[in-house]
Amino acid sequence: MDLQLHNSKETIAVSDAVFGLEYKESLIHQLVTAYMAAARSGTKAQKTRSDVSGGGIKPWRQKGTGRARSGTSRSPLWRSGGVTFAAQPRDFTQKLNKKMYRVGMRSIVSELNRQQRLIVVEDITVDAPKTKQMSAKLAGLGVSKTLIITETGDEKLYLSARNLPYVEITDVAGMNPVSLLRYDHVVATVGAVRAIEEALS
Repeated sequence: MDLQLHNSKETIAVSDAVFGLEYKESLIHQLVTAYMAAARSGTKAQKTRSDVSGGGIKPWRQKGTGRARSGTSRSPLWRSGGVTFAAQPRDFTQKLNKKMYRVGMRSIVSELNRQQRLIVVEDITVDAPKTKQMSAKLAGLGVSKTLIITETGDEKLYLSARNLPYVEITDVAGMNPVSLLRYDHVVATVGAVRAIEEALS
């Protein structure tokens, strides 16, 4: 299949297996869920009765005091004691093999292409890291809330877009399913399209 360049009659030939795949909703849901779960730190932690310092001695003798028996002052029933069901660090990572990931990403870029949300340009650069220049570029493309994908990182492009709301700059290596689905449009250079095709084949 062919992708047409923005405001041009030129087209580039791309693989149907990457840009013409059917939409696999359940797989994409699994892909996004796994990606967001992997971003969770999982570092929440509380102390159980064994983690709280002190409490090694029995507060009072077992019998004869008229009070309820107690073995430690670090019991969850006591002030400054441990937590009954203490939260512990956990790993939220979900298993997703590479083949499923590639098929899911191919399905996403194919759907973007079908919905005409994928805009291919020959190149996108700025002379200097100026927000005004980046705004003019986006206005010329007719987009606002957009993800821009380049073949390799461009510092000037990143600096010129960082003050614009709802605009993200990334290279092909940093492309992820959440960003692809979040924005109204995805602007990709020809070099980025070729790199995506190679990475997902």
